[in-house]
Amino acid sequence: MELEKFQQLEEKIKVIVNEKVQLKKQIQKLEEALKNKETELVGLGNKLKTLDEERNSVRARVDSLLELLADIDLAK
Repeated sequence: MELEKFQQLEEKIKVIVNEKVQLKKQIQKLEEALKNKETELVGLGNKLKTLDEERNSVRARVDSLLELLADIDLAK
């Protein structure tokens, strides 16, 4: 009877240890995925900043061209 209880306890401990190992592996995978997403987010933030700068540059050039057109219309 006592031996049977020890075997049950041993099995439960093995299950718990296996679950801990699996959870640790899953945590490592999730941490790696998070790290990758954070890197991707930084890259996308930089790309967005570059695109905003380009848009502002284009907007300034268009405004300049519109002013030149307005000056042409006024000269007529």
